[in-house]
Amino acid sequence: MERKIEKTLLQWKNSRNRLPLILQGARQVGKTHSVLYFGRSHFKNVIYLNFESNTELHRIFERDLSPGRILKELSVYSGESIFEKGSLIFFDEVQACNRALTSLKYFAEQAPGYAIIAAGSLLGIAIRRQDHSFPVGKVRMEYLYPMDFEEFLWAIDQKKSAGIIRESFSTNESCSLHNLFLDYYRSYIITGGMPQVVKEYSASRDLHFVSVLQRNINDAYIADMAKYAGPGETVRIMAAFNSIPAQLAKENHKFQYGVIKSGARAAVYAPAIDWLKASGVIIACNKVSMGTAPLIAHEEPDSFKIYFSDTGLLCAKSGVSFRTIIADSADKSNFRGALTENYVASALFAAGYRPWYWESQGKAEVDFIIQLNNDIIPIEVKSSDNVRSKSLQQFVSRYKSPVSFRISAKNFGFENNIKSIPLYAVFCIHGFEIQ
Repeated sequence: MERKIEKTLLQWKNSRNRLPLILQGARQVGKTHSVLYFGRSHFKNVIYLNFESNTELHRIFERDLSPGRILKELSVYSGESIFEKGSLIFFDEVQACNRALTSLKYFAEQAPGYAIIAAGSLLGIAIRRQDHSFPVGKVRMEYLYPMDFEEFLWAIDQKKSAGIIRESFSTNESCSLHNLFLDYYRSYIITGGMPQVVKEYSASRDLHFVSVLQRNINDAYIADMAKYAGPGETVRIMAAFNSIPAQLAKENHKFQYGVIKSGARAAVYAPAIDWLKASGVIIACNKVSMGTAPLIAHEEPDSFKIYFSDTGLLCAKSGVSFRTIIADSADKSNFRGALTENYVASALFAAGYRPWYWESQGKAEVDFIIQLNNDIIPIEVKSSDNVRSKSLQQFVSRYKSPVSFRISAKNFGFENNIKSIPLYAVFCIHGFEIQ
């Protein structure tokens, strides 16, 4: 399936001062497939090395980290010639071998002509815990998220639909296929963007099979917690993970430690949240006290919201019925607003933005805020076509935003300096420029 990461990888391949590339992302987001597909399309050969399944590889890195010696032994081990200008060396599941991760520094310094990509499902955990061995400044970092809605459309043979959506976004003209695209959006909400799940949906359109795959991925996440964390830490990580649907089901989606367990405190459970973020299982959105640039200067680290990185996995974890999302009865679902907000959060991250949210003394709240250069853009999210909101008006009045986004089930439009964006068009925000 076509992924947008391929353009990033091609730009990396052709860059003049190319460094080894580290591709992060949660388990099952498609890192291995994307790198292999890219490598086979743009290189003479791919040297695939999996450090989790082939522990013998670790011995090659136990001695010195001389690139010349390592390349010779990797060539013998793989049975393939390694060309400086034509081979892609792929270190997969590199978090299983700290020495291999450290070796990237020496490849950058002593063998810069070789193309190396390293990836791993729990690479964020390894980086967080092995700061002393991480090749700071000697690698390029990229992140792969689950497939966004546009990639989902590509996968179900609706690439022309994505083009129509982009055209309407740029012109602000109503889209005549609006209701059809909302149907696709609802399917995406329940399916999510995990490539294996999307592939199954594309082939069968059977959401029962889809839910089985999603539960398997959630189970794999729990297995990772037990494998890569200590016993006490695992219990806390699992408790925090299991609490997320309840956190989002609240009217106020701000994360509350008391929802995990009565009397739970940040001092005990904050490391568990950090672990989940580092693993890519969840994404976080912090509160800002002011809507002026730079937003990070006004961040309140103790006030945040937590979302699943994938809406399909959230649906599977929460047990919400896909019938209530796809059918008209979705309007009656108390969880629909949470799913919609989670979808927008994940879409913004996939588009390359870091979103925050704003709250004014508990009386007004803007769901998301993003920064475009020095401009601050407030984003209001509605799960239906009811778009009345005083909070957005208060924010704009106070901070003089040049434009606002309103994401809802309404069609495209532009009125009172508010750009109306249908739920299915959030991916178009990537690269938006203020006129």
